[in-house]
Amino acid sequence: MFRKLTLTAWSLLIMTAATGAQAADPENTIYLETDQGRVTIELRPDLAPQHVERIKTLTREGFYDGVVFHRVIEGFMAQTGDPTGTGTGGSEYPDVPAEFSDYEYKRGTAAMARAMDPDSANSQFFICFTDTGCSFLKGQYTVWGQVSEGMEHIDAVERGEPPRNPSKIVKMTVAADAEGAEAAAE
Repeated sequence: MFRKLTLTAWSLLIMTAATGAQAADPENTIYLETDQGRVTIELRPDLAPQHVERIKTLTREGFYDGVVFHRVIEGFMAQTGDPTGTGTGGSEYPDVPAEFSDYEYKRGTAAMARAMDPDSANSQFFICFTDTGCSFLKGQYTVWGQVSEGMEHIDAVERGEPPRNPSKIVKMTVAADAEGAEAAAE
């Protein structure tokens, strides 16, 4: 009896550990593979449903794959999402109207970049380096996610405006798509 109970407990522990590697909500999780390593971003459709949909659409189209971090400011943020690498490019889709919130910016907050027009967010986004570095942006830029793992890889991106040897997004994937592909391969 004790042996069966022990085996059952170990089986449950192993199953829990195996599923712990998967995203809590795969449809609302992004895997951003940089040339430094994997970053996991939990999407926030409760804050910005239109922006989350845009990020997922562009991700699924492979738009972000190979795109550099073109603006990286120490103590502030790392910006990417421009296919031209100049800070002026975007996707072929129309801009997304602002979805500002009272979300408190902190280390790992992911938000849309934009021009002076509040409704000009398109494909570019930034990730904050510190709890205080982006706090002044509250209510002025649309927050769409929060880094939950791998922030050390964002910390490692090359600094500069633009960086001499810019770090890049190797591949960006919606976790539901990645986990579906992994399950199909097994």
